[in-house]
Amino acid sequence: MTLDDTQTLRLDDTGALPWPVPIPDDNTWEIGLKRVLDVVLASILLVLTAPVLLLAIVLIRLTSPGAAIFRQPRVGHRCRTFLMLKLRTMERGAEEREAELASEVDGTFFKLCDDPRITRLGRWLRRTSVDELPQLVNVLRGEMSLVGPRPLLLRDFERYPKHTQMRRFSRPPGLTGLWQVSGRSETGDEERIRLDLDYVDRWSLALDLRILGLTVPAVLSGRGAT
Repeated sequence: MTLDDTQTLRLDDTGALPWPVPIPDDNTWEIGLKRVLDVVLASILLVLTAPVLLLAIVLIRLTSPGAAIFRQPRVGHRCRTFLMLKLRTMERGAEEREAELASEVDGTFFKLCDDPRITRLGRWLRRTSVDELPQLVNVLRGEMSLVGPRPLLLRDFERYPKHTQMRRFSRPPGLTGLWQVSGRSETGDEERIRLDLDYVDRWSLALDLRILGLTVPAVLSGRGAT
């Protein structure tokens, strides 16, 4: 299956969402202000972190073969796919080994505590969350928000509980969210799903600002990073 940034998954023959769920009104003032804050803060963060990002790109190219920026199809707002940007933290050819390693994962989300494909530099990039910095570009493009449920791998989307799938994707995906400030990979699948839905149901600008404030100590502590 060929994917692009305009493809929508799991629509019925009429193009409608197959599970009726409340969809937020994108014309409300809070949604508009959220977008303004996303653009302003993402622009500032991109400028401030540019030296770190450039240094990381150089180190990736020097320490392992392959491109420094990794583009991966992810499922985001209203189940549309887009290419999420990350710094490459794995060895070249890592995607070819995913099917082999996926057999070791039984849960909803594909995650390995000690993924053998990650490079030594990649482990540091992940622990410090520097590998996520290119997603500021996704935020500026409107494909992501600074705060929201994480965009899912296609495999994870297919395994996500169908009765809550559309509800979870009724908000734009985020660079950070309740899951990230609650232990990240240390939380189980059910807890991660609960946190994502809790965010969707309780969303407000105040909640976004609170999560952004909690993200800084969470990143500095490196807790739950893999």
